[in-house]
Parts: sequence; C-alpha cells; structure tokens
Amino acid sequence: MKALADVPIPPELSRRYGRTSGGRAWLGSLQGLICGRLERWDLEVDLAPGELPWNGHGAVVVPVTRKGAPAVLKVAYPHDEARVERFALRLWDGNGAVRLLESDAGTCSMLLERLDACRSLEDVPLDAAAAVWGGLTRQLGLRPDHRPEWQEFDHVAARAEQWSDDLPADWEQLGRPFPRWLLEAALEVCQTRGAVGRRAGTDVLVNTDFHFLNILARPQGGFAAIDPQPMIGEAEFSVAPLLWNRIRDLSRSDPRRGLLERCRDFSEAAGLDAEAARQWSLAREVENALSYASRPHHDGDLARSLWVASTLAGRTLDGLPAAHDLPAPGEAGPG
Repeated sequence: MKALADVPIPPELSRRYGRTSGGRAWLGSLQGLICGRLERWDLEVDLAPGELPWNGHGAVVVPVTRKGAPAVLKVAYPHDEARVERFALRLWDGNGAVRLLESDAGTCSMLLERLDACRSLEDVPLDAAAAVWGGLTRQLGLRPDHRPEWQEFDHVAARAEQWSDDLPADWEQLGRPFPRWLLEAALEVCQTRGAVGRRAGTDVLVNTDFHFLNILARPQGGFAAIDPQPMIGEAEFSVAPLLWNRIRDLSRSDPRRGLLERCRDFSEAAGLDAEAARQWSLAREVENALSYASRPHHDGDLARSLWVASTLAGRTLDGLPAAHDLPAPGEAGPG
C-alpha cells in the first residue's frame, strides 16, 4: 500500500475548511481517516506522482483500486447531507446514480464506483442533456417503501413549511434585500406546493442537487448522478439547479424566455409538471438569494439568484447585470 504522504489534500479544500476550528480539526484528522479506510477496505491509492485527488465542496475523492478494480474513496466533512447520502445510494443501487460499494458512518466515508470525472453533463448540448437528465430523473424517482433507509430523509414539504417562517424573518433581518413581492411569490409557493406535497401520494426520492456537473459519464457508457443531497417530495423540486447553472447557454436575444423554456423542456423530458417545477425553482432561488445576502463578497451570486427567481416569477428585477454577465455558481464568492 502506498505511503500516507502520497495522498495530498487539495488546496481548495484546505482553504475552505481552514477558516473554522471545526474545519481545521477535520483537516487535521483527514490523513488518518483516509489511511484507516485504505487499510480497512484493502485499497491501493491510484494517483500518479504529484497528482491531486479530486474534491467537491465538502469531500475529498481519492481514486483507488481494490484487487485491481478501479473505484474512488470519498471522505466527506461530517454534515447532514453527507450523512444521508449513503442511504439514497443504497436504495438506488447503481440505477441512475453512482454505485455504493462500501460505507462507514463513523468516518463519513464511502467506496464508490469510479466514474469519468472529466466527462459531465456540463459539456453536453442542452437538447441531449435534457434527454439524459430526464431519463435519470425517472430512474431516481423511487416511491417510498418498507425499507428502513426511507426514515433518514427530510421531506420537501417540511422544508417549505420551515421556509414559510424563516424567509420573512431573514428578509427583514437582512434589511429587505429585494422587493417584497418576490418574497411573497416564494411564500405562496411554500404554502401551496408544501401543503400539496404533504397530501400527495406521488412523493418520491428526490435528488435536490441534480445539476450538470453532478452527472458524470460511466466508462462503459451512459451517465450517473453523484452527490444527490436526497429528500422525499415532489420530483419537480429537483429542476431548480438546472436553471441557476449554464445561464450563459441561454439565448442572447431573449434569455428570460430561454430560462422558462429550459424549465419546460427538462421537465417534459422527465415527465414532470413544468409549472410545479417553475414554482419550486422560484422558491429555492429566493432562499438562495437570502443565503447569499447574508454572506460578504457574494454580490454576484445574489444577483444571479435574483435574476433567476424574478424571471421565473415573470417580473425580472431592474438593475441586475445582463444574464450573460452573471457569474456561474462558484465564480463570484470565496471557494
């Protein structure tokens, strides 16, 4: 087995988690966590000299082999979304999502099938991407059953109920960072769709972070979802990340119409209700806007969320940058 020193920590991850005492403690333990999983699962690190592991926002992903077969070891910073990911992957069992091979709750670690990190849906033309996304959404939309994993997930309707209280309070506390009508549009969604969701017999397992970069190619063909942030609720809740990503791919002549058409096209490809998807996306972007308004140096992200939310509401706010000048997620604020 390769030496522990051969598993460097990506600088981006070190910068992000070096800002808090809890993050620094996790970074300090990370080499030991990786080493422990390598030993326990009989893994060999599969990195060329000087090559860094991959990383997402909250995890390091180390390419490994086990008995010669490629895989990846994912060790995440302990947080709610990381803790429930393994339950969703277990339910999907490789159908539409990356296959889970091993997991360890204590270290927030998983051994996963290795996908092609260089080939995501980000680079696929939108017409073809809609077909892929729609097919995966149908695969991932499992109905709740008797298996114990279902008890681990939060409900979209409960999240909407929480937003009904939190969004107005945050909006006031942050100095009313956008017009009240946009806040009220989001609250109307929470009150109607949240209530409908609680009554619906159509709730499914929802991948709530199902954007283009979180869909990777399988070496043998096809695509699979990663990093699902799973919840239970209306499948239309999953459309929103498609709308706040790849904004620069919208029509330059009419990006507002293009955004609504994308919502419709991807919804139809998955057999979803485009109007429900529009409503949920509006509410999610208003919540995102308030989150960005509370954090310094995220003005570009705030502008993007306000453009998307207000456009979905049918009244694009004045004074925002043009759609194609808005930053992509991750470009505007600190890493």
